[in-house]
Amino acid sequence: MNKLPERIRIKDIARLADVSVGTVDRVLHGRTGVSEASRKRVEEILKQLDYQPNMYASALASNKKYLFVCLLPQHQNGDYWTDVELGMQRAVKTFSDFHIALSVVYYDQYEYTSFINAGKEVLQQEPDGVLLAPTISEMTAPFTDKLNEKEIPYIFIDSHIPSLNPLAFFGQRSDQSGYFAARMAMMLGECPKSIVIFRQINEGRLGSNQQENREKGFRKYMQEHFPDCTIVELNLYAKRPNEDEALMDRFFREHPQTTCGITFNSKVYIIGEYLISHGMKDFKLIGYDLLDRNVACLKQGAVDFLIAQQPAAQGHNGIVSLCNHLIFKKEVKQCNYMPITLLAVENVDFYLDAHKE
Repeated sequence: MNKLPERIRIKDIARLADVSVGTVDRVLHGRTGVSEASRKRVEEILKQLDYQPNMYASALASNKKYLFVCLLPQHQNGDYWTDVELGMQRAVKTFSDFHIALSVVYYDQYEYTSFINAGKEVLQQEPDGVLLAPTISEMTAPFTDKLNEKEIPYIFIDSHIPSLNPLAFFGQRSDQSGYFAARMAMMLGECPKSIVIFRQINEGRLGSNQQENREKGFRKYMQEHFPDCTIVELNLYAKRPNEDEALMDRFFREHPQTTCGITFNSKVYIIGEYLISHGMKDFKLIGYDLLDRNVACLKQGAVDFLIAQQPAAQGHNGIVSLCNHLIFKKEVKQCNYMPITLLAVENVDFYLDAHKE
């Protein structure tokens, strides 16, 4: 056998098998119009060379169209999920040569039936791949069962349910994030005797698994290291924001000794803006995510730390993984934890600059 170039081309295989380039191409793509003898010669050469086709070129040549559908919680512009969508759109633009279309379906994260109905809408679109922020396992499982029946790959973002076996997951390890947050809160408050958890709920339900698991991690740390610290709770109602001020008025009036708090959702600005408007400069507060209003509270001193989890990267990498799996036939890493990044007023701008597109 003559010496071959480092990069094996189709014409090299054709020469070695003594067939035309067109014959090799038909064999590689499983098309008809090739004699059995020619097919065997080409396959033998492919085996000898351990030939791996250029999936990028093959995908470009196929002209196949792909529809990816994303299932996300309803949100307003500027909320946490806005960055997830921006990340997805950036990935779609990157792979625009491969005829990818993106559709987004929304559900009310405080209503189980909304997730079920949104899942039906996703299935009606007959997607090639799905990216979703799951709700509780009992509601998510029937939807992913349908995706499995139809052999549609799906990726979880933000919240993980390993038992449902997604193709991949992108997000923080939420229990570890809450455990870390507890440690930071106790350092910040100089080991306070009480600490408050601010929640966003609707009819007794938290908005995501992520928040619930963060709180579990938080309570685990507190039980292990500060069992005598009193944990109090203030529930703010997601669909009744006009009641927030009265609820906080009452809380701070009844708990003057509590001077440190944390929230595990992305709307710490609700508490931060209250502290600013009421001149409460000594209260210590930790929250999640770099919403503009959260960052504004951080810079005004009403929020001491924010924990970031790279929502744009979650959306971007989710779409990239679907492309790698469906288009380029690459193996995809299943569990991809986002870093747990602690940001203060001194370093937040460096982080924001580094993550600009």
